Amino acid sequence: MANKSLVPEAKEALKKFKMEAANEVGVNLKQGYNGDLTSKQAGSIGGQMVKRMIENAEHSMK
Repeated sequence: MANKSLVPEAKEALKKFKMEAANEVGVNLKQGYNGDLTSKQAGSIGGQMVKRMIENAEHSMK
């Protein structure tokens, strides 16, 4: 599958979501290349994204 989106139309929404998550955890994420991030910073962004997705899923079940 090699890093290909299942829904290409969602790409911009995912970028926005990632930027919001980075902002929430205090990581300065730039548009484009972010290879200078530490593993800890990248992990905190991913963790925040998962946390928000779980919260949204829980909320939609109520």
